[in-house]
Amino acid sequence: MNCIIIDDEATARAVVSQLCSKIPELDVIQEFDNAIEAIKFLNHQNIDIIFLDIHMPGFSGIDLVQTLKNPPKIVLTTSDTDFAIASYEYESIVDYLLKPITFDRFEKCIEKVKKELSKKTNTSQSTDQNIDVNEDLYINIDRRLIKLKYNDILVVEAQGDYIEVKTQQKNFRVHTTLKNIKDKLPDNIFLHIHRSYIINFTKIIDIEDNSVLIDKNVIPISRSNRPELMRRLNLL
Repeated sequence: MNCIIIDDEATARAVVSQLCSKIPELDVIQEFDNAIEAIKFLNHQNIDIIFLDIHMPGFSGIDLVQTLKNPPKIVLTTSDTDFAIASYEYESIVDYLLKPITFDRFEKCIEKVKKELSKKTNTSQSTDQNIDVNEDLYINIDRRLIKLKYNDILVVEAQGDYIEVKTQQKNFRVHTTLKNIKDKLPDNIFLHIHRSYIINFTKIIDIEDNSVLIDKNVIPISRSNRPELMRRLNLL
C-alpha cells in the first residue's frame, strides 16, 4: 500500500514514517510539510493512504480533505480530540490517531484501512461535463434582451437588489439576485467564491492569499469556498 505523510512538524513525520516501516505492506513514497504541495502531488499520483495532520498553518488537514475530489483513504493524526466526531462526516477518513501514537494502535488502524481497501467500490463514476462555453445567457436591460456568451462573463457581483455582470468590454446592471443567475450558469466554469461574487474561474490570472485576480478585478475568497476553488484548479 503506497502512502504519503502530511504534517508541518518534522518530528511527527518521522514518527509516522518509523511506524510505517514496521508494517511490510506499507510503502511511504513521499512526505510533505504543507497541504498545498501534497495536493499538487496528488494531482499526478495515485496512492492508497494519506496520514494527515489536522492542524497546519494556512491550509489545514480538513481543508485538504474537502479539497480532494476523489481522495484515497485518510488517517488523521493529531493531538486534538475535538475533531474525533466531526472527522467521520467524511467517507474518505478511515481512522483517527491521537498523538503520541503507539504501535499497537497503529497496527489496528492499518487493519481497518486494509479492510476498507479490500471492499469493492464501483462508485467512481466519471462526471466530466462537456458544456459548450459558447452557449448564451440573455439579460434584461431596459426592456431589451442582451445576449452574453458564457465565456465572455468574467465576474458577477451582488449589489443589493441588483447584480452587476462584468465582461471585458462592458458591465451590465440587472435587477435580479445572485442566486437566480447562479442557477442559470454552468457550474463547470463558474464558481460561487464569496457571498457577493460568482467568478468564471477559467479567467483567473492570479491567486494571492484570500483573493483572485480576474482581468482587473480583485475578488475576495471566502474560507468556506476556498477548498472547492483549490479542488478545481489544475495545480502543478
